[in-house]
Amino acid sequence: MKKIKKCLFPAAGYGTRFLPATKAIPKEMLPVLTKPLLQYGVEEAMSAGISTMAIVTGRGKRAIEDHFDRSYELENQINGTPKESLMSGIRDIIKRCTFSYTRQHEMKGLGHAILTGETLIGDEAFGVILADDLCDNNKEDSVLTQMIQVYEKYKCSIIAVQEIDINDTNKYGVIAGKIEETDIIRVEDMVEKPEPKDAPSNLAIIGRYILTPDIFDIIRKTQAGKGGEIQITDALLTQAKQGRVIAYKFNGKRFDCGSVDGFVQATNYFYKKN
Repeated sequence: MKKIKKCLFPAAGYGTRFLPATKAIPKEMLPVLTKPLLQYGVEEAMSAGISTMAIVTGRGKRAIEDHFDRSYELENQINGTPKESLMSGIRDIIKRCTFSYTRQHEMKGLGHAILTGETLIGDEAFGVILADDLCDNNKEDSVLTQMIQVYEKYKCSIIAVQEIDINDTNKYGVIAGKIEETDIIRVEDMVEKPEPKDAPSNLAIIGRYILTPDIFDIIRKTQAGKGGEIQITDALLTQAKQGRVIAYKFNGKRFDCGSVDGFVQATNYFYKKN
């Protein structure tokens, strides 16, 4: 079995819940303390042994490419000053990782964004991190590291899930299935943003996936679903019907930084932690 070597970051969305800030700034570049959300995601992928980062961007997202590149003028300006140490983290990322980019020209949902990244991934299993789901494990194994360990055992697509309030199911993809072992469920059904009365459980999918490469052909054949978008949930259901999707109840804290409330909670958490 090949090792997971690449991580895909869908980063083409408009971030409308953070307007007007995201009119000119990619939502993935909004900072929690002094680091943008996307950098936290890249660091999580690195902690899982991944050094090839594939990013699906869109119009107005050049700041992402600039962030993961050298800035000679800035570095010259702060060279030899106390502020130079503030750049050590991003310098290490740039040194150790390879970044590649492609653009999603139309916003057709997460499934379509992942399919857009096929040219960067190729024919191999890969991780997916949604940067606005910010996770922390307080120096324990990161969520993606935990998921890779599960993948190495089950050798199929892995999705991260967490228990939510049943009244919030219409905000998430929701799964149901058969318990394989502690915190591990073989998925039998999944529904995108069901109303609470229609939800198969209170286990919600969050923005961490490990996907096998056949997912690309499945997405190509998947019709638009909820909201007229191509949902990754619908594509994964095809795999699940063949017994090839495992849901993992991860260890760690997760913040929904796609919402203002979650963003504030994450900022307060990391401020107290640091």
